[in-house]
Amino acid sequence: MTESVAATAVGPMVLAAVEQYEPVQRRLVDDDLALSFLPAGLRAFTRTTRWSVARRLLIQATERSGPGLWANLTCRKRYIGDKLTQALPNIDAVVILGAGLDTKGYRLARHSAVPVFEVDLPSNIERKHSVVRSALGTVPESVHLVPVDFEKDDLAAELARHGHLSAHRTFFIWEGVTQYLSADGVRSTFEFLRSAAPGSRLAFTYVRGDFIDGTNRYGAESLYRRFRVRSRLWQFGLTPDQVAAFIEPYGWRLIEQAGPDYLTEHYISPSGRNLTASQVEWTAYAEKT
Repeated sequence: MTESVAATAVGPMVLAAVEQYEPVQRRLVDDDLALSFLPAGLRAFTRTTRWSVARRLLIQATERSGPGLWANLTCRKRYIGDKLTQALPNIDAVVILGAGLDTKGYRLARHSAVPVFEVDLPSNIERKHSVVRSALGTVPESVHLVPVDFEKDDLAAELARHGHLSAHRTFFIWEGVTQYLSADGVRSTFEFLRSAAPGSRLAFTYVRGDFIDGTNRYGAESLYRRFRVRSRLWQFGLTPDQVAAFIEPYGWRLIEQAGPDYLTEHYISPSGRNLTASQVEWTAYAEKT
C-alpha cells in the first residue's frame, strides 16, 4: 500500500504547474518550480496546457472525478503558503510531513535560511533527491530530506537525527496525508506533535469523516469509488466540528479552518474563476499552547 500512497504525490503538483499558465490575476497558486519538479512525461503533458482550451479540458476532467477538487488542491497550497509567510518571523524551523514533490522548502530557501525538514516515505524521499538535483543542481543547505514510514518509524528520532531541535518553534505542514493513515497512525503523529515547542504552528488537511464512511459523498461518487471502494487508500476522516476537540488533548489550539466557503471568498472569487470548492477536504490551522 505504501507504494500506492507514494504515487499520489504527483497529482497535486501537476495542478500547481498547470496553474502557472493562468494569467497572474487568475492564478490560484504561485509556484514557479512546480513544472521542473515533475517527471519528464508529465512535464511534457503539462506544457500542453499552456493553451487555454487544453487547460479547460483538464480542469473539466478533474471536476468530473471530484467536483471542487481542482480548487481545493490548488487553494490549499496557497492557504498553507500564506500562513507560513505570516508566521515566518516567529518560527525557527519548518517540518513538512509527507512532503511529496512539494516545492515550498526550495522557494523558501531563496530568501530565508530557516531550516526545512521534508519528511516522507523512503521511496518519495529517494525520488525527491533525484528531482531536486535535476531541477536545481543540488539540495539547498537549509533543506533536509528525512525518510520515514509514518506507521512504523519513530518520527521524533528521525527528525532529531537529521538536525531538528525539539525546542525550536516549528511550523508543521501536514498536507494531503491524514486520509491515507489509520486512526492509530494519525494519533501517533499527534503524539509526536504533543512535544512541539510552544508557539509552534500546524497546518493540516483532512477528508471529512462522513465522506470516509459513505454517509455523504458530496457529489464526488467517482472519487469515493476510487479511494474508498477500489483501493481503500483513504482510511481516516474528521468532521469540522470535531477538529478542535481532537487536537486539544495534544496541546494544540485550533485557530481557524479553511473549508469551501473560505477558499471561495479568499481565493476563487478574487480570481474571477468559475470554480467551486469541495466539502470533501478541509484545512485546519492551529497553534501549540
